[in-house]
Amino acid sequence: MFSLAVPVRDAAAPTVPALPQELGPDGPGPEPSVALDGGTFLMGTQDAEGFAADGEGPVREVRLSPFRIGTLAVTNARFAAFVAATGHVTEAERFGWSFVFAGFLPAALRRVSPRPEATPWWCGVSGATWRAPEGPGSDLAARGDHPVVHVGWSDAAAYCRWAGGRLPTEAEWEYAARGGLPQRRYPWGDELTPGGEHRCNIWQGRFPTQNTAADGYRGTAPADAFPPNGYGLHNVAGNVWEWCADRWTTEHSARPASDPRGPRRGTSRVMRGGSYLCHHSYCNRYRVAARTSNTPDSTAGNLGFRCAWDA
Repeated sequence: MFSLAVPVRDAAAPTVPALPQELGPDGPGPEPSVALDGGTFLMGTQDAEGFAADGEGPVREVRLSPFRIGTLAVTNARFAAFVAATGHVTEAERFGWSFVFAGFLPAALRRVSPRPEATPWWCGVSGATWRAPEGPGSDLAARGDHPVVHVGWSDAAAYCRWAGGRLPTEAEWEYAARGGLPQRRYPWGDELTPGGEHRCNIWQGRFPTQNTAADGYRGTAPADAFPPNGYGLHNVAGNVWEWCADRWTTEHSARPASDPRGPRRGTSRVMRGGSYLCHHSYCNRYRVAARTSNTPDSTAGNLGFRCAWDA
């Protein structure tokens, strides 16, 4: 699994590329969401395709209070409205760089952008931000309805507060992502491509050198791409990783729990859902029970979020 950990750096003055007119200060309407009654569900998995080291199990009974959750990941258009209203400066803008998939970059930019030794498909690109997802020369044209990326945990939490909500707990995220299907592998069932139909935006081909884009997308897809699950949520498998409220742990009790919120201490936060870079050969974490983590200041071109609200 790749790491998006961002080392401590001196903050750089942010560059501010112009936004397309459709991402202007008026922004879109209210955040689309669905009210869920909560109740009891089975969280986690013992799936043979899973990663035991990620703490996907044991399967345990969890009871949740009613809550609301966004049916979509927060889009560039919505995040632009938040920034216009608040002047928020993201982690990536303050640090001056973020991680971009190497295959999206021109050769000249790839050559000057450092790569982590363990995950050389990532480049640390100066000037890559939510406004310029592939760094200098890129913009959000025709991507207003795509999920915002290059946002850290605190950026996501700040947006959610502005929208009157919060980040979902990990338990709320999994309950909503399951869409009422108990212990299924994906939000729509147990087959990845039922009847040959692609249901999510993940890597197709040979990672990381060949992406056939058989599902229709090489990078991010619109936040409402692909049919929703049984609760009306889009793209809870693939597209972009989504920050959750909880701090990371791999130790879970098998005893029933009510409204769990993760450990009180820890240096990393939970991410859920997988992304357009996930591939069965190394990271099939687009399964609904799959999970991973990163430090809160980590940012990348495949990391976003959705909001939740108390009922």
